[in-house]
Amino acid sequence: MNRLQSELQRLYPQDPQGERAIVLEVAGPAAWEQLAAVWQGVQSELQLPAPGIAVSGSGYQLWFSLAQPVPRAQALAFVEALRARYLADVPAEHLRTSPAEGSVPQISGMPPGERGEDRWAAFVAPDLAALFVHEPWLDLPPGNDAQADLLSRLQSMGAADLQRALAQPAAEGGSAPGSAQDPRSFLLQVMNDRAVDLALRIEAAKALLPWTEGQRGAAR
Repeated sequence: MNRLQSELQRLYPQDPQGERAIVLEVAGPAAWEQLAAVWQGVQSELQLPAPGIAVSGSGYQLWFSLAQPVPRAQALAFVEALRARYLADVPAEHLRTSPAEGSVPQISGMPPGERGEDRWAAFVAPDLAALFVHEPWLDLPPGNDAQADLLSRLQSMGAADLQRALAQPAAEGGSAPGSAQDPRSFLLQVMNDRAVDLALRIEAAKALLPWTEGQRGAAR
């Protein structure tokens, strides 16, 4: 296993117990401007570690690493919280995520990798990301050592980081209970929707446990 493979395995391993990577992709002429706001906001407002930045061949991606596997429903709630907080104005056809649900396409394939003739997906440094606004790809294969160096600077989100982020209001001043911007309400909707696969409903119920325990503690 080379350095790049080691870093990818450290940050974004395949884990049968749950999600270890959460990815947002935005395409379109304002893609980097929109995702740059997410990249900055999750650090300054949500106090999360910086996610990896990648050009995908069709747009820009943010790769969030999770230190421990989380249920898919909880990862979906995080995706929805970020979308509602930072990307509410982005047209649905410009957005892809992993995990994904509903009409949003699923992201497949991790950088670095070839996405077409002379078109390579790769992780990029924050200060160089803006250079790819017109062509969000590399013309040549990225060097493994350079990719490993970029990834070596990234840290994973712990369970407490994720719970704190999900507990944040979706916008300045907070969001109304039951609104589409409320991650807790999103999980409740998944849990109570009989049209949703039972396994996903169970995972949503598990993801809701921290809120439930918090309410019990406050009532004592």
